[in-house]
Amino acid sequence: MEIKYLKENTPFPDPSSADKSGLLAVGGSLTNERLIEAYSKGVFPWYSEGDPVLWWSPDPRILLFPDDLHISRKMRGLLKKEAFKVTIDKQFESVIENCSAPRRDGEGTWITSDMKASYIRLHHSGFAHSVEVWKGDDLVGGLYGICFGKMFFGESMFSKTSNSSKFGFIKLSQYLRKKEFLFIDCQIDSQHLRSLGAAPVIRDKFLRILRKGLKNNNISKMVFPDNL
Repeated sequence: MEIKYLKENTPFPDPSSADKSGLLAVGGSLTNERLIEAYSKGVFPWYSEGDPVLWWSPDPRILLFPDDLHISRKMRGLLKKEAFKVTIDKQFESVIENCSAPRRDGEGTWITSDMKASYIRLHHSGFAHSVEVWKGDDLVGGLYGICFGKMFFGESMFSKTSNSSKFGFIKLSQYLRKKEFLFIDCQIDSQHLRSLGAAPVIRDKFLRILRKGLKNNNISKMVFPDNL
């Protein structure tokens, strides 16, 4: 297919028209309005510093349905011992900064300076949220994502201590299950996410579930508790 180049007010093309890699469109900006429009259509930005904004709609999509959450024996033990404290929206900027740091394996980051600034603005507007994992007074793990309606769109996580990000992800998933959320969108496949119960879902099915979650244009903000 021919990749569509977006101007500021150009609507997104049909997400099902993405190419085999999942690339849907190029260009445009990361305003709050554009980002909410993107996620509400099953599209997300992912690109490197210095490149134009690339918009993606992969097939399949990796989702975690809260009822399918898998908790290993080891993680059950850590949860029972309350090995970490988990908060929400206490240190959004610190979480995204840690998520954007170079990985231990030497790989770079896709969280550009523009993306950090854009998601911080989205956080201040009430649509982007962070989960912080603490060991005493030290921030040792966390994750952030976009949330509206009954859907959470995960963006990235980090861990400075073994199992800390898993701990935070599990606590978030358990809370979202209580709130009858439809899914956590994990976007891209990984063994780490599969170990927690995430699984591939064909794009057409994902878009149907997304439309169900957006019935009557339900772009409502989620109010989280201080602690999980």
